[in-house]
Amino acid sequence: MKETGIVRNLDNLGRVTLPIELRRTLNMDIKDPVEIFVHEDSIVLKKYEPSDIFTGSKDDLIEYEGKMVSKKTIMDMAKKAGIKVIS
Repeated sequence: MKETGIVRNLDNLGRVTLPIELRRTLNMDIKDPVEIFVHEDSIVLKKYEPSDIFTGSKDDLIEYEGKMVSKKTIMDMAKKAGIKVIS
């Protein structure tokens, strides 16, 4: 991990503000979703990018039941289920 030297305090609701320079560097805009990870004793914030729940692919995504699945995965699953797929 790279140190930035930036220190911010949590407000009374547990929020922290990311400096504009950091948001610009990471191409983050107002209301962009941010994913939160915990790694050992660190909290990692990452700009959220939807991906296929099975393969991690970010191409040709379709939302189904609140989850993202790629068209390729759907086609592969249909073939494995014995459904004839016409491309």
